[in-house]
Amino acid sequence: MSPEPTTIAEPWRIYFDHNAATAVAPECLEAINACLRLGPVNPSSKHSQGEHARRMVMDARRAVAESVGASAAEIVFTGSGTESNHLAIRGALAACPDRRHIVSSEVEHPSTLMLLRHLQTQGVHVSYLPVDSEGRLSLDALEATLTPRTALVSLLWANNETGVLFPIHEIAEITRRRNILFHTDAVQAAGKVPVDLKQIPVDLLSVSGHKLHAPAGIGALFVRKGVRLQPLLFGHQERGRRGGTENVAGIVALGVACTLMHDQLPAESGRLRVLRDRLEAGVLARVPFARVNGAGAARLPNTSNMRFGDLDADLLLGRLDRAGFCAAAGAACSAAGTKPSHVLTAMGLSPSAALASVRISLGRDNSAPEVDAFVRILPDIVADLSVRTA
Repeated sequence: MSPEPTTIAEPWRIYFDHNAATAVAPECLEAINACLRLGPVNPSSKHSQGEHARRMVMDARRAVAESVGASAAEIVFTGSGTESNHLAIRGALAACPDRRHIVSSEVEHPSTLMLLRHLQTQGVHVSYLPVDSEGRLSLDALEATLTPRTALVSLLWANNETGVLFPIHEIAEITRRRNILFHTDAVQAAGKVPVDLKQIPVDLLSVSGHKLHAPAGIGALFVRKGVRLQPLLFGHQERGRRGGTENVAGIVALGVACTLMHDQLPAESGRLRVLRDRLEAGVLARVPFARVNGAGAARLPNTSNMRFGDLDADLLLGRLDRAGFCAAAGAACSAAGTKPSHVLTAMGLSPSAALASVRISLGRDNSAPEVDAFVRILPDIVADLSVRTA
């Protein structure tokens, strides 16, 4: 690891929104460029160019598999984390036609929740588990919800808004005892906390490239050996589990990204936790009414979701943006306007408190001087907005 810089970058380059997207790593860019310079590549072609493409895809498949403790044959390349989630959920449901019940939670990513609501219109019964005020899930509630007709349990490993971690190992043990498939959306967890599928009996697991410093448009789904899964896209590619000509450049980049994150995980996770704690301590010391959502739960080392009374987070984010800091709201915007975050309201926050929440998600390029600069500038912005909106 390179030493901490002694000065911060230009303000407009301070990026604190890594849970939304990450910059493509230089190593991934080099791999993409090398792939594209080869000219046309199709792993299904029978000539030497196609054979070279197959080898590149296979090497990347092994790299992705090794990063999560899987075998290469258990990795299916997809177009995104969303597609991976949909393949897991719809595929598992189709493979168990006599079971029409899915268990999930109230705080899942929209890509899962929107699919589940659609499936409910088609006669699928979905149980949404609640969380407590810290965003934690009750294992007793999970066990009580399972029935002989449960086809699948689908739960986030790490929440994208709060960073709160679900007890994935314990959940996997419960579902294994009940002979129920378990899918986890690990899009936010991969690269931030250890993921070892040799130790955790998860059946299906989703990852996404653009959270790991690979480009957008590439994802992967782990499918444990022996798990039957009906494809969404039919074709011979990916051993018949996902049709369509492979995105070779994206796949190669994802393989490089997974190798990097696996090699750097222990040190980087510790470094980010120190930065996050430094940021939270600094803000809480200077803004007495600030609170950290989910502070009492196990969380991702890089994520802090903070609320500032009833202050409008959009106004706060606008001022931060003009000051050179990119962050995110704890609320999702829709065509109808700004709505409170479903994650934060499920944790018991009022709509106004949810709309006053800001997510800071740190990454590999962030430094202590950048965190200190944020801590210096935020209290003045909060104080000014509090006066203006009083």
